[in-house]
Amino acid sequence: MNTLKTTVLMALLMGIMIAIGSAFGGRHGAMLMLLISLGMNFFTYWFSDTMVLKMYGAREISQEEAPQLFNMVAGLAANAQLPMPKVCIVNSAIPNAFATGRNPSHAAVAVTTGIMNALSPQELSGVLAHELSHIKHRDTLISTVAAAIAGVISMIANIAQWSMIFGSSSDDDDNGNIVGLLATIILAPLAAALIQMAISRSREYEADKSGGEICGNPNYLADALQKIEYYSMHARPMEQATPATSHMFIINPLAGSNMKLSTLFSTHPATSERIQLLRQQAAAMGK
Repeated sequence: MNTLKTTVLMALLMGIMIAIGSAFGGRHGAMLMLLISLGMNFFTYWFSDTMVLKMYGAREISQEEAPQLFNMVAGLAANAQLPMPKVCIVNSAIPNAFATGRNPSHAAVAVTTGIMNALSPQELSGVLAHELSHIKHRDTLISTVAAAIAGVISMIANIAQWSMIFGSSSDDDDNGNIVGLLATIILAPLAAALIQMAISRSREYEADKSGGEICGNPNYLADALQKIEYYSMHARPMEQATPATSHMFIINPLAGSNMKLSTLFSTHPATSERIQLLRQQAAAMGK
């Protein structure tokens, strides 16, 4: 169900871009927006993992440098029937983790130094299993493409806004064009942001469920989420974190004291709901 929902939402994002192009340039504008969206998808497919790892200063480690972490990822990857991903560490005291990569053969799992200190080995295995699930189902690529498309729609809205402020008006101006311009400025970026966030939340539910299966006990991940949320509520946001990449983390790294915002405007489902579902999954598995 969540996979179907994600597909529909991605199609809606593409539809918004094409509709904007059509409103301002007719069939040629729609085709231009389609080509732009395809070009963005190609770019993010090849380069998103490198860009994100550099952004957060993630350092790839070897088995000799961190044997416990490396071997844990290797064991969980085997459980998930995945190739061994790169294992990276981000120098941040804030407990968090993310996965990136265009496909399972070109993927990386990154954890902060803070999460390695805060969680037990069992809890860390739950977090890593969650991230490996994202890799297995190619969520890292889906979420990155969704964020890129939403970003371009917002950029187009800003351009349209300045065009409306400084552009010249004439008696020949069409009411339809004005309505289309206002819709682009106000409604398009809001709709794109809401769709992007809905995609992210949908993939988090799937990764929790699959991660609980990969690590063998959903309670490990539930316990980890409780701890990570506590730190997120009482600590400052991650220094390197940006809104464009916050969807990648297991818990929003920008949340801080603002975690009580409506889930409609959140990249992540309510942590309490995620924990409840994981507890139910664990009970069904006899854990």
